[in-house]
Amino acid sequence: MTTKPASVPALETHDLSRRFGRADGLAVKLHLARRQPVIHALDGIDLTIPTGEFVGLVGESGSGKSTLGRIAAGLLPPSSGTVEVFGRSPQGDRSVHRDVQLIFQDPQASLNPRMRVAEAIGEAPLVHGIASRSEIDEYVCAQMRRAGLDPAYRQRFPHQFSGGQRQRISIARALALQPRFLVCDESVASLDVSIQAQILNLFMELRRDLDLTYLFISHDLRVVQHIADRVVIMYLGRIVEDAPAARFFAHPNHPYTQGLLAEIPDLKQRRRVYAPVKGEIPSPAAPPPGCHFHPRCPSAFDRCRVERPALREIVPGHRSACHLNDVAAAPARAQTGEIA
Repeated sequence: MTTKPASVPALETHDLSRRFGRADGLAVKLHLARRQPVIHALDGIDLTIPTGEFVGLVGESGSGKSTLGRIAAGLLPPSSGTVEVFGRSPQGDRSVHRDVQLIFQDPQASLNPRMRVAEAIGEAPLVHGIASRSEIDEYVCAQMRRAGLDPAYRQRFPHQFSGGQRQRISIARALALQPRFLVCDESVASLDVSIQAQILNLFMELRRDLDLTYLFISHDLRVVQHIADRVVIMYLGRIVEDAPAARFFAHPNHPYTQGLLAEIPDLKQRRRVYAPVKGEIPSPAAPPPGCHFHPRCPSAFDRCRVERPALREIVPGHRSACHLNDVAAAPARAQTGEIA
């Protein structure tokens, strides 16, 4: 897969953090409510997605993937740090909301059950002046055809469609605003395998025809392997690895990434024993100090427990946040005289 270079990235974040909950307040001071824990959903995210790139964002539940997607789409403000979409802030420039659209996991929950499909797809283009009332019916039909739906069914309600068809309705609704950037939040997770393949093929066709940029949020590395240009791994609100897809699957660096890849079934190794990553992801209300992954990491040492590893480039285009990279690099630096 190839991407087109662009001077302005589709998404760029610097030290982006997002916290939920309030540790204090008037109700707490008056003993009318309990103190709420602060959830650290995102913790210092630095990420750049060039225009035209297809990025797979992967991690366990609770890693902050969906929160990052919602901030990119302008549905949530950051607690600190900066985020820009095509060089503009989603919070300060409402025109960004047309450029980036979010496709949710469950189309049955994201579609209004009382709204006919034609209205669900055509409402936003009318509000934004993309199509007039005399043009909207044909415009809706065009979006449905593009998403692989028969326009003859546009007066039906969402419950009259299958799960795969409802997801296509969500895609048509997103495309109706003529976006440049799609955030797909587990958008094929609730579909069976055959329908997943159809939706993924549709995403690739739309990318080719419309020159779209994708942030594809998923927990399934097998899906991401077939469609992404680049893979970003998150763990407990932090990016731990970021690499081109081919290198990522050939040379995983972070112990968490290696554990995730070890869980993927492989027909070439029939007698292989699969061992999941041990332990459970800690609570984002009380993340571990140092490297968040150290309580589950088989290679953790003392430094991991007290010092946060920097997300740095280990080879061109491949970033990883692991102290083991410093340990491995020390002998090489000593041989070249960089350290005593």
